[in-house]
Amino acid sequence: MMTQNTNLIQRDREWHPPALARDYKTSVTRSPRYALLSLQSSASEITGPTFGHNDIDPLDNDLIANYAKTGDPIGERIIVHGRVLDENGRPVPNTLVEIWQANAGGRYRHKKDTYLAPIDPNFGGCGRTLTDENGFYVFRTVKPGAYPWRNWVNSWRPAHIHVSVFGTAFAQRLITQMYFEGDPLIAKCPIVNTIPDQRAIDQLVAAIDLNATVPLDSIAYKFDIVLRGHRSTFFENRPEGN
Repeated sequence: MMTQNTNLIQRDREWHPPALARDYKTSVTRSPRYALLSLQSSASEITGPTFGHNDIDPLDNDLIANYAKTGDPIGERIIVHGRVLDENGRPVPNTLVEIWQANAGGRYRHKKDTYLAPIDPNFGGCGRTLTDENGFYVFRTVKPGAYPWRNWVNSWRPAHIHVSVFGTAFAQRLITQMYFEGDPLIAKCPIVNTIPDQRAIDQLVAAIDLNATVPLDSIAYKFDIVLRGHRSTFFENRPEGN
């Protein structure tokens, strides 16, 4: 019989950025101005509905193929893989992981995205998968491009992929962003620079993984997601910790 690891890990709140960071202009209007209220979750929020393997299409985790109409999307072909882990390093199985991203030119398939980069007719930019019994997940996609945004006169977002992890119900959701090793724009991004601890930033950067790379096809990046504790990944929708 396997014994459960019941170690409790103290949360380090210095790991998380402040809600109001004036160099990140959007936080001025988004940050709370009044004391936060603690609300109890309803039964429907904590018990369901949940995703099962029958809800996932075989192409849902393949962003190169799941929206293609006349051919493959344009861009650098990549594999993003890793594990979802708890605070004690144990795998979290059967967990829904979703991603969404811009195309190789840095443009989202969204009606409000007016960046001058063209829409790729063969790229939708969304995918999802369930972790296996060992907490592993994998996606195939194209590397997103950097894009400008109206934070300051010449602000650019580094290439990134949005990642969402669901718990046992839709209301149990954590959201973060994954960046790419070696991108010089990471250090210049006002959003990234709100995070006070360099270790937390480093944990948001996916490392090149040549062992998982498919020769002459796709380069791989490894991105592990830690849900709680002092090793926790920073989640933008729960900056106070989870």
